[in-house]
Amino acid sequence: MYVPEDPPPDCPACGDPYDSVSRHTGGFVVNLLDNERYQRVCFYPATDGGKEGADGGEPAFDCYHHTHAQAGTD
Repeated sequence: MYVPEDPPPDCPACGDPYDSVSRHTGGFVVNLLDNERYQRVCFYPATDGGKEGADGGEPAFDCYHHTHAQAGTD
């Protein structure tokens, strides 16, 4: 997992502001049932920036973490 160098100003999946973004190239688990900080995580396809693959890297997902306030909940 790492943070992309030039993340967009808003989430490309939903268009809302977000708190943080992380890029994952392997498997991962997301559980937000009792998360005090984040209400929603949006997933957006990306690559890891390496030399392999049609887009210049291995498949990856960017995870955009939205707080409760950003998601419109308390």
